[in-house]
Amino acid sequence: MLTIRPARFDDADVFLALIDALADYEKLARPDDAARARLIEDGFRRTPPRFHAYLILKHDTAIGYAITLETYSSFLAKPTLYIEDLFLLPDARGRGVGSAVLRYLANIALERGCGRMEWVCLDWNRTAIDFYERHGAEHLTEWRYYRLTEERLNRLVAPEQPVRDERTKNE
Repeated sequence: MLTIRPARFDDADVFLALIDALADYEKLARPDDAARARLIEDGFRRTPPRFHAYLILKHDTAIGYAITLETYSSFLAKPTLYIEDLFLLPDARGRGVGSAVLRYLANIALERGCGRMEWVCLDWNRTAIDFYERHGAEHLTEWRYYRLTEERLNRLVAPEQPVRDERTKNE
C-alpha cells in the first residue's frame, strides 16, 4: 500500500536520510550539521514553514520524499507550486510511484489555486526527463535558470554606493 503524506517533526531522521540518499544519487556532498538543523527548523518548526515536505511510504517504510514551496507569477496573477525535490529510492522507481506523487502534487497545486507547477531536472538525468515528458511536462528552452550563491549574494549587497532601505524606516 502506497501512502503520501505531509512529513512531520518526528519524521526528521527519515527525511534527512532521504535527502542524503538524493545527495549520493546526484554525487553531491550531503548537508552538513548546520544545514540539517536549518532543514528541520525551516520545514517543521517555523511558522509558516519555508517549505512543505512530503513522505512517500510503502507499507509504512519511507521510499521517497518531495519538497515544495510556492512562487508567484505576476503575469498569471496566481501562485506556482515549485517542486524543489522529488526523490524515490532506486527500488521504488518504475512501479508507478512517481506518477502517484506527481498526481498528488498536482492536486495540491490545484487546491491552492496555482496556475502551474514547475521544477528543474539535471540535464544528465535521462530517466527523470523521460518520466516528466511522458506525463506531459514541457522542457522550457527559452528560459535559463541562474543562481547566485551565498558568497556572491554577499558581494552583491555590498555596493560601492549605499542604498537607503525603506524596509527599516520608522516614520
